[in-house]
Parts: sequence; structure tokens; C-alpha cells
Amino acid sequence: MKLSTEQKAILAGIVLGDGYLQKTGKKNARLRLEQGANQKEYLFWKVRKFPKLFQGRPRYIERKHPTTGRIYKYWRHQSNSTPELGKWRSIFYRDGKKRIPSNLEFLLREPLGLAVWYMDDGYYYVRDKISYLHLGKVSRDEAEIVKMILEKNFRIFPRVLDKKKKGFAIYFPPRETIRLHEKIGKFILPLFNYKIAMQAHKSS
Repeated sequence: MKLSTEQKAILAGIVLGDGYLQKTGKKNARLRLEQGANQKEYLFWKVRKFPKLFQGRPRYIERKHPTTGRIYKYWRHQSNSTPELGKWRSIFYRDGKKRIPSNLEFLLREPLGLAVWYMDDGYYYVRDKISYLHLGKVSRDEAEIVKMILEKNFRIFPRVLDKKKKGFAIYFPPRETIRLHEKIGKFILPLFNYKIAMQAHKSS
């Protein structure tokens, strides 16, 4: 199957964020989506963007943690297995672990893709007017790749922060937060309005 420009942008954001590409055979993979129960709308939006990949409807799941006894409620959907997703997996996974690929410059070019990634892993602190994009357990070199891409493709100039046990994050000071939100604001779903400054709502 051939993905549209919009679908490629969304898929890049999904894979960089919460999405998981599961290997199925030598060349194929499928995409697994999971969102908390209160983000059902977001998962359904992702599924609708790929009508040829997903069949049926997402499943609602409740799982009890064996130690804490806490009940986790979430939605899940898995795509068909395709060679196209297999290609994406070969780019984003090494030895079974997700990574930031060195050619990210060519995969994350659209504000829509950045918006999807931010909806997954971004945070906005209203009091300080700053934002973060959490990268998790990646190397500093990988974090620096993200910083470089944001500068080159979006003219946004953040910093890399080492948050120790939480891994690396991209930090956007107030001025760069405004630039970030102005770039992606019009793509942010109403569910995530709390992640965007009010001036971005107005400009988008």
C-alpha cells in the first residue's frame, strides 16, 4: 500500500510517540495503538486516518496490576500486517528497541507529524510558559538529532535536557514554546487544548 503525505506525517508522529510497530515475519510489521480510557477520541482519530490499515473497531480493555491492584483502563487497536510498516520498523527499531533514526530529517518534515508526537509525549506548563517533549530512554546523540531536526525543519530552537531516570527531553523555553505552538496549534485536537498556549489557539 502507498501512504499519502498526510498519512506519512501522522505515522512518523505515532511511531516517535506512543505507537508500537510489531514485527510479523521477515519483512512485515503491524502497528499497535493504545490510549488511556480518557483518550478514546484520540485513538479513534488515528484509526480513521488509516482506513486501509485498520479493520473492525478498537477494543476497550481493563487490566489489573498484579502488585498494586490498580485497574488500568485503555483502548487498543492493531493494524493489518504489511511490508510498508515493515520498512518503517526497520528504520525506527534496532535490536527490537525503538530509536531515533539518523534520517529523521526526511521523516519529520510536516508540522502535523510534530503535532501528533507532541500530543503523545508533549507537556505544557502554564505557569512557566514552557514545554517539554519527552524522549525517554534514548541516547544523547539521538536527542541531539531531534534538536537538530527541530531547528532545521521547523526553525524552533530548543535545548536537550538529561532528566536522569526519566531519560532525555527536549526543552522549549517560553519564546520557543510560542514558536512550537504556533507551528502545531491548528492540528491539536480539542482533547489536548491544555497542551497549547492560548495565543496558539487564537493564531490557528
